[in-house]
Amino acid sequence: MIFRIATRRDLPAVLALLADEDRVLDPASMPVGEEHERAFAAIESDARNEMLVLTDADTEAGGGGTVVGCLQLTYIPGLGQGGQERALVEAVRVRADRRGEGLGAELMRLAAERARGRGCGLIQLTSNKRRTAAHRFYERLGFARSHEGFKLPLERP
Repeated sequence: MIFRIATRRDLPAVLALLADEDRVLDPASMPVGEEHERAFAAIESDARNEMLVLTDADTEAGGGGTVVGCLQLTYIPGLGQGGQERALVEAVRVRADRRGEGLGAELMRLAAERARGRGCGLIQLTSNKRRTAAHRFYERLGFARSHEGFKLPLERP
């Protein structure tokens, strides 16, 4: 397995993972809209954001292989925790046909290692309340349900 920063050509595979976590979708069938391109470019150009992928092989420099997992890491500066950054994990997915192989645990281990290497004192995430299997997975990895999360959808102007 190869853990690396996503490239633009990984975008359809990442979108396929995010679109349906219960089925394997063909990345070639995923529409990549202007809003996706804009969001990926923003992540790619921001030193505090990383879209990371886990692939089954790295067939050539800069990409390749089948994307079997992904996550986004955002590094947040803060005054709490002694001024240490924290890492926010979002969009964690493993391909439905590859679950149960330990790939999710490896993906999270590598993300924590990356955050620790950057000097983060904490790694945090939120998970939809309906994703009970994901909650059990995070608890097995040592994450604690220490806070209650809130979200407020904002209307576009």
